[in-house]
Amino acid sequence: MIFGHFVGPNRPLSWTFQFWPVLVISFVFGMLATWFCKKIAIKYGIVDKPNATVKTHKEPIAYLGGVGIFIGLAAGVLAGAWCFNKDVGMFRWLTGILTGSAIACFVGLVDDVYDLRPSHKIIGQMIASISLIAAGVMPMLNPFLSPFGLSIPASVEWAIGVPIVIFTVLGATNSLNLIDGLDGLCGGVTAIITVAMLVLSVHLATWGASEIRDPVRMIVCLALVGGVCGFLPYNKNPAKIFMGDAGSMLLGFSVAALMILFARRSPRWWMASIIVFGFPILDTAVALARRWLNKRPLFVSDRGHIYDQMIDRGLSLKKTVRLCYFFSGLYALLGIIISQIRTRYAAALFLLVIIISAAAVWKMGFLKMEGFRGAIPKKKSESAPGELTN
Repeated sequence: MIFGHFVGPNRPLSWTFQFWPVLVISFVFGMLATWFCKKIAIKYGIVDKPNATVKTHKEPIAYLGGVGIFIGLAAGVLAGAWCFNKDVGMFRWLTGILTGSAIACFVGLVDDVYDLRPSHKIIGQMIASISLIAAGVMPMLNPFLSPFGLSIPASVEWAIGVPIVIFTVLGATNSLNLIDGLDGLCGGVTAIITVAMLVLSVHLATWGASEIRDPVRMIVCLALVGGVCGFLPYNKNPAKIFMGDAGSMLLGFSVAALMILFARRSPRWWMASIIVFGFPILDTAVALARRWLNKRPLFVSDRGHIYDQMIDRGLSLKKTVRLCYFFSGLYALLGIIISQIRTRYAAALFLLVIIISAAAVWKMGFLKMEGFRGAIPKKKSESAPGELTN
């Protein structure tokens, strides 16, 4: 059976229970902080105003939801570091992840308020990634080479790992930023992804994969889930607050850090984390391919994302979000399965998922662009009243 050896022999499953208070702490702080941030945003006019193209909600909606998520995440990570810090390396890694998260959130917050240039946002994301590199949160590349009887010196592994970390942070951060287009979508998808990564973390912990990485993965996953779930009740349709770029950049950076933490054992674990993150990757790939094929600017926002096209084909906002949750959950399940099979089979399944996803995108016509909005025209002449998008 695929999951016959899910619980390893080196630690009992109960060993992971000691970390669950992190989830409670981050949820409570995230919910209270989001409520407070909503009040602050309304008082000082920090709101997202609708426009005729991309931002189609009906009224100005409070920003600063990302700050609320960060406070929840920070509270959980700090609680975990204080309660379970048994190693200097563990504290260094948690500090690096939290510092990078703070930088990513700050850059996004500045963009929410002052509308930064894309190049400035990328520079900010790169600075955030440096916190991971400085803390030693780096991929291990020799496990990828060992099946071929090859190895590289530690200095070369580090030199190659640096651009990999930066690319992972940029990719994950901008992918989650792109799916932050409907009420509850980005937060819910991130929660699904992180729960799947938590499952992977529990599995590795019971097998005693690492004295440092196992607790770090558990703490970051639980803190991230708690912070996001504390925010989601305020963001479900109709949203009372948006996470803004402060939230999407924060979530993207945190998930990127987790993906790098999985890239330190066997190649299949990195493949598993990539597939778990499959839905944001798919939407980003489709957006870039669609714009390139239709000779549109690659980095100019439009309303032709997968979820936008679902709405333009007649689905309501709530049904579209639920369907995106389903696809995100499907990718998450496939990623977990990949982690439980031998590496060569995992690689084959990894490629098969990519091929099937590309074929489905082509078959459904998601690469088409029509009109100024960039989406396929609606089949129905009217949309459901009261639907909000961010």
